[in-house]
Amino acid sequence: MRHIVPHTRSHKGRSVQAPSAAVMIRPRYFRSNPQTLADNAFQRNGASANRDAVAKAAHDEVTRAVEALRGQGVRIDLFEDEGFETPDSVFLNNWFSMHSGGHIAIYPMFTPNRRLERRADIIEFLKRDFRVQDVIDYSGLEPDGLFLEGTGAMVFDHVERVAYAVRSNRADAVLLERFCTHFNYEPMVFDTADARGVPVYHTNVLMCVATEFAILGKDMIADSKRAEEIKARLEGAGRTVIEITREQVDNFVGNAFELQGGNGRILALSTTAHDAMTAEQRSIISESAALTPLDVPTIETGGGSVRCMLAGNHLVPR
Repeated sequence: MRHIVPHTRSHKGRSVQAPSAAVMIRPRYFRSNPQTLADNAFQRNGASANRDAVAKAAHDEVTRAVEALRGQGVRIDLFEDEGFETPDSVFLNNWFSMHSGGHIAIYPMFTPNRRLERRADIIEFLKRDFRVQDVIDYSGLEPDGLFLEGTGAMVFDHVERVAYAVRSNRADAVLLERFCTHFNYEPMVFDTADARGVPVYHTNVLMCVATEFAILGKDMIADSKRAEEIKARLEGAGRTVIEITREQVDNFVGNAFELQGGNGRILALSTTAHDAMTAEQRSIISESAALTPLDVPTIETGGGSVRCMLAGNHLVPR
C-alpha cells in the first residue's frame, strides 16, 4: 500500500529560481535498474549486490536527506513507494514537474519500467494542497517513441525562461519544442560527449542553474562554439559560471539543486559532489547559498544523485 507521509513544517519564502518546497519518494526496493544500464554511464551494475541491504541503505539515505532538508526549513512532501517493479522511483523528477502559475507536466519515459513510476495519487495530492490550474500529460507519446524525461532532460532557468537540454534518447527535440511552446520557455539544445564519446543521458548531471551562479560541465559539450554560447547566456543573466571537470561531473557535482530554506537559499548536493569540489568553487557558492551535503552513496549507484531525488515545487499552497 502506498501512502503519503504528512509534512508538518510550514511553507516559508518563495524564489523564482529556487523553490521552497519539493516532493520526494522513499523507495522500499531500490536497486540498479537493468533497463537503464545501456545509456546511463553513471550507473553501476548491482547484479552481484545484496538486494535487501542495498534497498535498506537507500531507504535510510532518503530518510536522512528529508530530515536534513526539513531542518533547513524546506517543505518536503514525502511519499512511500513499496513497488518492487519500480527500482528508480526515487528519481521522481523525471516523470513530472511543477511550475509557477499552477501548471504541472507529466512526461513520457524512455524505459518501460520507469513508466510505472507515474502516480495519480501524487498529482491528486498536489491538486488538493496547491493551486493547480492545469496538468499537461505528454506520456501518451511513448508509443510514438517520443521521450522527454522531465527535469533530468531539461534544466530550467526560470528567470530568463530558458530550457537547457542535452540531445539524447531521453530528450526528443520535437517534443522539447512542444513543451517549450506550452510552458513559455526558449529551448537551448546541445550535444555532449563523455570520455568515450558517448552522449550524456541527462542534462542535469552536468548542469545546475541557481539564482546567482550556474554549475556547468562545459568541456563535455561537443561543440566548443555552442559551449561558449551557453556560458555567455548564463553570464548574461548575471550568474557566475562555475566550470567543472569531467571527473567532477562523474562525481555528481553538476547534479545539485538550489532550494529556498527558512534562513536563505541552500544548495542541496551529495557528499560525493561536495568532496569533489575545490575550495574556490565552494566559496563562490557559499556567497549566495549554504552548501547542504546529503550522504546518498547507495542511491548514486543507480546513476543519479540529489538533484534527481527532488521534484521542485513551484506551486502556491492553498
